[in-house]
Amino acid sequence: MSKCLIVGNNSAAGRQMNLVDDKTIVRQYFNSTGFDRWQRIYGDGKVNKVQLDIRTGHQQTVDTVLGWLEADGNLRGLSVCDAGCGVGSLSIPLAEAGAIVCASDISEKMVAEAYDRSTAVPGKLYNISFAAQDLEALTGKFDTVICLDVLIHYPQDKAAEMIAHLSSIAQSRLILSFAPKTLALTALKKFGELFPGPSKTTRAYQHREADIIKILESNGFVVKRTAMTSTSFYYSRLLEAVRK
Repeated sequence: MSKCLIVGNNSAAGRQMNLVDDKTIVRQYFNSTGFDRWQRIYGDGKVNKVQLDIRTGHQQTVDTVLGWLEADGNLRGLSVCDAGCGVGSLSIPLAEAGAIVCASDISEKMVAEAYDRSTAVPGKLYNISFAAQDLEALTGKFDTVICLDVLIHYPQDKAAEMIAHLSSIAQSRLILSFAPKTLALTALKKFGELFPGPSKTTRAYQHREADIIKILESNGFVVKRTAMTSTSFYYSRLLEAVRK
């Protein structure tokens, strides 16, 4: 049985990385002001209209993934890695449905919140484990690896490396979501950058669907199902890829 394996990131090479790289920025953000903002968005409390729109969009993406897996009819006992689990929006319902879930996130605060939410579920969930670690530190083998709304933090070259790593631990299927790079969405992103707010402290990278598919194919996967979630402030392209 695969499980979350925590691998340290304290190597000499790791310490020599640029201290202000994207990963460091993301980790610091989601362990501070970003955590406060996103745990509210991914909760059920009162939020503003923009945050409510993002909450709705994210939940639609989660529901689509759950629908795909449930339709396959083999979710109970399926080993699943939720890479970038956030507060457990997907991990917890997967475990409730009987999957054996490894949930990880770069943010210790997000993982702690996900664990707390899992303990609030009626009946103890023994089939879910949590780990605070980089995606690149994940090891083991899982039937299905899922990575939702994480590629937005990766530039193209780093995204290719990350997808390659996730492919190496996915035995049968890899499900990814990303912000699609289109002319309209690029223009909207640039417009939003004219009005920086305190919550906008991480870089947001868009990706061309053709590029993501090419990376998947180079790692032995072929796209099986696709979906698009589009609300006023949340745009996410979803790809399910299976081994060739």
